[in-house]
Amino acid sequence: MAKLISIVAVILIGLAFIIFRPSKPENTPSPSASPSLSTESLKSEVVAQGLKIPWEIVFLPDGNMLVTERRGVIRILGSKNDEIYPEGVEARGEGGLLGVALHPQFSKNNFIYLYLTTSSGSKITNQVVRYTLKDYQLSDRKVLLKDIPGAGNHDGGRVEFGPDGLLYITTGDAEQPSNAQNTNSLAGKILRIKDDGSIPNDNPFGNAVYSYGHRNAQGLTWDSQGRLWATEHGRSGSASGYDEVNLIQKGLNYGWPNIQGDQERSGMEKPFIHSGPNETWAPGDIEYINGQLVFTGLRGESIYSLNPETKSLKRLFKGEFGRLRALRLGPDGKIYLTTSNQDGRGSVRAGDDKVLKLDKSLIQ
Repeated sequence: MAKLISIVAVILIGLAFIIFRPSKPENTPSPSASPSLSTESLKSEVVAQGLKIPWEIVFLPDGNMLVTERRGVIRILGSKNDEIYPEGVEARGEGGLLGVALHPQFSKNNFIYLYLTTSSGSKITNQVVRYTLKDYQLSDRKVLLKDIPGAGNHDGGRVEFGPDGLLYITTGDAEQPSNAQNTNSLAGKILRIKDDGSIPNDNPFGNAVYSYGHRNAQGLTWDSQGRLWATEHGRSGSASGYDEVNLIQKGLNYGWPNIQGDQERSGMEKPFIHSGPNETWAPGDIEYINGQLVFTGLRGESIYSLNPETKSLKRLFKGEFGRLRALRLGPDGKIYLTTSNQDGRGSVRAGDDKVLKLDKSLIQ
């Protein structure tokens, strides 16, 4: 009898375990699984919308964001929402109010640097202008660099301070390809100046030119080794393609218009990587994030992530937001970028143009 009772007890305990055992959630991966990150699983947040062709983003020490719009407006976004209007901007074609950079010691001197298109009669030129920005008001306007050749297209426009404390500037060839090979012209170049506009003693040609042979460079960044990288638009029209990412070194010639793609010529540098003849990135801004060179694509309508060690390239968010231009790693560790769907070359979507925020964990 005692044995029978023991058997029944064991059976009842087993049934209870089966009935009341907590079930495994349906979507819980096995311990050995390593789920891959897909663009579908990544969330984006709209920070601002209704902008008009935004071009660049910087963050002020107070956390507010400044966004330049090509029409000639600096938008203040954050705890304060307002607009600032710099003087003398001529918004024409690809020109207008383009790049913006804060002085490395902005908290002390309040210096802000703008790259803008202006005009004198029928002549279009680009300038680098320094202002003092206090209480969201511009004052003490000083033109640091003028008479950069301009045109309806190919105006460059990025300005960034490097690790050396000097200001680097991208310029386009102003629709005159021969400008890029002329070291006495400021067009088709990456320029370098001091924060007051004077020329560094070690610039290679005794002027503002740092490197040459560029068609229309649009982005600048430095990696963890202090190397300078630039994105650049390749040829356009019916033969569009050969967009580039270049590793920039002082005094070197990057070949436009004499070489493109894998072509070689003595004294000229091939691109670090290019899109080839059958694809167009139309690359915008570039940042170094999580060991990757991350850049936006206008015509490519994507974010591109390039491993500089292996030259492997990933394409993210293809077509999800449309044309993308500005890219900035924010003080909160998030990635901020702008759409450029109102620039006449894209399909306008509801709310365009926008400032978007993404988690940088997408960069692997």
